[in-house]
Amino acid sequence: MIDFLLAFAALAVATPQAAPAAKHPRPPVAKRAKKPAPRTSATAKLDLTQSAAATRVVDWIAASGDNGALPYIVIDKNNAAAFLFDATGQAVAKAPVLVGVAVGDEATPGIGSKNLAEIGPAEKTTPAGRFLAKYGIAAGRQKVLWVDYATSVALHPIPAGYNPKERRRERMASPAPGDHRITFGCINVPTAFYTKSVQPLFGKKGGYVYILPDTKAIETVFPLLLGQAVASGASR
Repeated sequence: MIDFLLAFAALAVATPQAAPAAKHPRPPVAKRAKKPAPRTSATAKLDLTQSAAATRVVDWIAASGDNGALPYIVIDKNNAAAFLFDATGQAVAKAPVLVGVAVGDEATPGIGSKNLAEIGPAEKTTPAGRFLAKYGIAAGRQKVLWVDYATSVALHPIPAGYNPKERRRERMASPAPGDHRITFGCINVPTAFYTKSVQPLFGKKGGYVYILPDTKAIETVFPLLLGQAVASGASR
């Protein structure tokens, strides 16, 4: 009997007492997630305002219809900027560009048949002029917008296999136009500008690319500007 009572007492001590019913706690108030600060686009800091020379060419194209009802891009090498227009002359987009290392407005004769390793520093120019640009295949089966196929000048995004020492992406975001001279002569543009703006407009029939000169007089590169100036003066 004593053993039974002792065993019963031990059982009572070992069995935990039921905890009092807990009050229903209030659900935690959900904290509003802080919105991440918007990222500032590196290119937003760049001054992509049209220069006087670019504006003059843009106005001439619109007034004369020189683009022949095709979309067009005006490349301002000295200010490392591109201005894209649709076939009616409406501004569509603008973007920074990378151009040839060397200052110059002429392509070296025969440069289109040279390998990249054979091209000297002074030959890495982006030629100035008016070009009918169309899409085609380049080395590596890459589709590019050929500005001047004969001299191997194309407009395309920064290539994936570029030399990292050239720091092309950093140069693209630089506000200093001199930093944008790094290519062999091709025109590099931001990927979004290329895929979302250039390709939809130039994809079917191509379009014109007007490249402003580095050192030549603008009337030498675009002689019809002289006629436009005369017409404007006569209309006053």
